[in-house]
Amino acid sequence: MKKQLYKSIGLLLIILSTTTLLLAQNKPAYLNSSLPLEKRVNDLIQQLTTKEKIDLLLYNSPGVPRLQIPAYNWWNEALHGVARAGKATVFPQAIGLAATFDDQLIQQCAAAIGDEARAKFNAAVKNNNRAQYLGLTFWSPNINIFRDPRWGRGHETYGEDPFLTGSIGSAFVKGLQGNDPRYYKAVACAKHFAVHSGPEPLRHEFNAVVSNNDLYNTYLPAFKQLVTEAKVGGVMCAYNRTDSLPCCGSKFLLQDVLRKEWGFNGYVVTDCWALDDIFRYHHFTKTAEEAAALAIKAGVNVECGNTLNILQKALDEKLITAQDINASLKRNLEILFKIGLFDEAAINPYSSINESVINSEAHIKLTRQAATESIVLLSNKNNTLPLSANLKNILVTGPNSDEINILLANYNGLSGNLVTIAEGITNAVSASTIIAQNKGCFLTDTTKQDVYWRIGEADAIIAVLGLSPYLEGENGDAYLSEAGGDKKDIKFPYAQLKYLRALREKTKKPIIVVLTAGSAFELKEVEEIADAVVLAWYPGEQGGNAVADILFGKANPSGRLPLTFYQSNDDLPAFDNYSMQGRTYRYFKGAVTHPFGFGLSYTNFNYSNLKITQLKDQYYLQFTIKNTGTREGDEVAQLYVQRKEHTDKEPLKQLKGFKRIHLKAGESKMISFVLSKAQLNYWDETTGQYLIYPGTYKFIIGSSSADENLVYEITRTK
Repeated sequence: MKKQLYKSIGLLLIILSTTTLLLAQNKPAYLNSSLPLEKRVNDLIQQLTTKEKIDLLLYNSPGVPRLQIPAYNWWNEALHGVARAGKATVFPQAIGLAATFDDQLIQQCAAAIGDEARAKFNAAVKNNNRAQYLGLTFWSPNINIFRDPRWGRGHETYGEDPFLTGSIGSAFVKGLQGNDPRYYKAVACAKHFAVHSGPEPLRHEFNAVVSNNDLYNTYLPAFKQLVTEAKVGGVMCAYNRTDSLPCCGSKFLLQDVLRKEWGFNGYVVTDCWALDDIFRYHHFTKTAEEAAALAIKAGVNVECGNTLNILQKALDEKLITAQDINASLKRNLEILFKIGLFDEAAINPYSSINESVINSEAHIKLTRQAATESIVLLSNKNNTLPLSANLKNILVTGPNSDEINILLANYNGLSGNLVTIAEGITNAVSASTIIAQNKGCFLTDTTKQDVYWRIGEADAIIAVLGLSPYLEGENGDAYLSEAGGDKKDIKFPYAQLKYLRALREKTKKPIIVVLTAGSAFELKEVEEIADAVVLAWYPGEQGGNAVADILFGKANPSGRLPLTFYQSNDDLPAFDNYSMQGRTYRYFKGAVTHPFGFGLSYTNFNYSNLKITQLKDQYYLQFTIKNTGTREGDEVAQLYVQRKEHTDKEPLKQLKGFKRIHLKAGESKMISFVLSKAQLNYWDETTGQYLIYPGTYKFIIGSSSADENLVYEITRTK
């Protein structure tokens, strides 16, 4: 009986395997997951009509039902969490993520974002919801160089330095995209390529004129790193022209540099309606057909907009060929295959990620850690901070003290766990502490001010001041901006300065200023008035708890500035001048309020015992850091390189390494940096290649760009 049963089972397995094989053989090649990717893509292209091909080049592709291609919307956002798609963990804004100087943490945050993205996509497919913002191709991160603090979108970036931007951006890409050899968890996109950083009102028509020196040594390195090292899946071309060529029609940028020089094999997407700009505002072409043809030939694969709808007419006018369209389409079909759009869920490791990860306890804990690590202690007179959690009376005031918009910034998701700064302070103090709270003033209105009537009872005043996404942001979004999203200057908002003065006049008790902002501004008078100043950026959903952790000493501040805080608006060159001369710590020669990389702590650190070994093309730098204070905390060691004979075209110094180290009170650790010979390369305009100039090089290790704790010099003859 058993033998008969085993025979029957064996026969059934043979029938099943034969049936499976026959079904696979009858499948179109593009639906056969066992075939190579290139064969599947080519097979699908051969089966598409011209109209269907054009539809698949659009960001809001309607799909091709007859070929089982679902509708797909390429436009999705994940700048600091899955955005515009309902519930998601809201991490600190990008500039805050950069302020952590912690690329490992940022990779963890991005991995969490990728998990939530995949979970939302899986749920959307299950519910047949193919709407915008529920896809897997995310138009993040923004790795433009924050060259001028007046730029409204600067808080979307990782700051002013190419090395930091490339390092944090690469970590974000790796975390978001995952590490499966076949499938993307989600697809990142480096934007806006290239030389794009304001002014916002002119972005659709502006021509960014740059030297090759600035282009190759400042504006392109982060993009290159994300392409060559992090293997980013997408690149978004910018609205503006760069050296007279529209970025989304520039063969130089999209073919010569991106594809040929860097070997990029992902997809290129236009910024939204950027192809319209080519003929409407840049007047680079006369017609929409010419603009569409220019973009396709230059290497655009997906359009955010609708200009490519006219490609059939461009074909008829022989502005492009069918082969041009096929070549363009191939790239974005490869992406769709790599997210698993055509494959059964069982073979995709990311298809099992479910909704339980969305805003999970682990992710809430992670965003709180990121916010805490991002907060920068700018000043702390007489060790005013940390405060006791047992104070009898605290006044929490300021226009941003109870605002959720300063938690969310822009390109954000929503969460049921938003904690304002007033709420975070309330969570942190003793049950016997009395908390009074009011706005006191508005962001910019100088006529309505209220110096609170209970100020005399307060043992400490916590004033939450600064900027807001209403004051700085993308053109059209920051509705209180006086410069179309940008800041017209970097002066501290006068209404708030007036209110801070009034607070000081009414009390001698400690005033702690908590600043929210995404950019640098003048702080001289604020720091003169306040007993301590803390910069919280736009800190995400757990921002209130993170600020309280710092204020009351549960955590030791360890954030570092990813940009320079200048003394005055007069220090800035013309905003529409894209030369790097006089900009950022790399080229600015004057005195500053706070240098790039700066941040105070509640403890002290000592650097010693620098040893350097050279092996082949690498320098190994080892040194000791000791926590000489009484509190545990994190130090961020930074490595800078300076060529002593540098010309005006070369940076004064350049960040080449950073490391976050946790040390208990009295603890020492040996730290190491590895500096490759290639990191001394500099793109030379005369020869048109990367060179290592001869001369004396200083390797500088310290806690900021202005700190020279440890210095070592080498001389290179070639």
